[in-house]
Amino acid sequence: MTGSAGDNTTLDGDGEEEQAVFDDLELVASEGFAAWLRAQDVSLAFGTPPMKLWLIGTDDAGELSVFDREFDKVMGLAFDGLNRLWVANRYEVWRFENVLPPGMLTADGHDRLFHPRQMYPTGDVNIHDLAIEGDGRDLWVNTRFGCLASTSETASFVPRWTPPFLPGPQAGDRCHLNGLAMKDGEAAWVTCVSPVTEVDRWRDGRRDQGCVLDVDSGEVVVTGLSMPHSPRWHDGRLWVANAGTGELGVVDIERGRFEPVAFAPGFLRGLCFVGHYAVVGSSKPRRGDIYSGLPLDDALESRGLEPHLGLFVIDTTSGELVEWFLVEGRVRELFDVCALPGVRRPAAVGLIADDVRSDLWVDLTFPLPADAAVGVLP
Repeated sequence: MTGSAGDNTTLDGDGEEEQAVFDDLELVASEGFAAWLRAQDVSLAFGTPPMKLWLIGTDDAGELSVFDREFDKVMGLAFDGLNRLWVANRYEVWRFENVLPPGMLTADGHDRLFHPRQMYPTGDVNIHDLAIEGDGRDLWVNTRFGCLASTSETASFVPRWTPPFLPGPQAGDRCHLNGLAMKDGEAAWVTCVSPVTEVDRWRDGRRDQGCVLDVDSGEVVVTGLSMPHSPRWHDGRLWVANAGTGELGVVDIERGRFEPVAFAPGFLRGLCFVGHYAVVGSSKPRRGDIYSGLPLDDALESRGLEPHLGLFVIDTTSGELVEWFLVEGRVRELFDVCALPGVRRPAAVGLIADDVRSDLWVDLTFPLPADAAVGVLP
């Protein structure tokens, strides 16, 4: 590991697989994954609760560069396409700002350095998907209160929308509202596991009561899904990760039908797009929890596959799984994945490691009086 800005490593590309042991985890990437990132001019951010934010890019030699920082239960992620990275964790929403001017690199060769700049305490609301509206305001799924919400300067959150079958924002996870799809900078669709009103009753509908709702009308667009997550509007189609079956697919809004496009070996949750490629996150089902006893179990067994935690790159034109990045070890959940277009090798200043104390950046654009004494304060 090298670099004062953060823990990072480069996976060498020798052989059919690229491997590294990192913080007692084994990272395994397909042979072409680094080249794919380079060709698409993109990096990826993803979170593995309970304690990791990962930033995946490439170094000057074109090899895979992996950077991580500890954060308490990384959940939803969003990038504004320029310099701001938003991260939802256990009790907060954080805004990170890139502090590197265009063309500037850190000593370790990172072309983005995301610093924590603003924090909104939300309390225990179990934030899932996070998005940024067209006006720059944050919007996220408040799963515990069954609503879409935004941060507030004076409150834990501001409720913005509630499914019509619920009486309003109330503590207690009833339908397990979890996913948010934006269209033209506005909330358009959401997903939930089951449209019920009693606390925790959604667990009874994990296999086949999942649905997608239209935010404007409140109507159900499609039902009969198994723990759907991560709806996304891309290239004129509404995509959904039908997590309980391991399928990524599109929703035929007119016919109210889910159409599978690809299967990947895991509980699919977290989704972003890079051109005609989908990058979908995958978690490992755990026996005895809400991820077990799903159609996914039978699908894996029939294919002779084991579930994996990591990222799968899928060609949406063919449904082919073309590249992958796996995290092997004791972690079992991957929550969200976010594309960072135009970013080659990102890094971040964490909240736990020493760099939040020692990594200082000074704004010298503030006008000082001509006769001001400029020095260093003790």
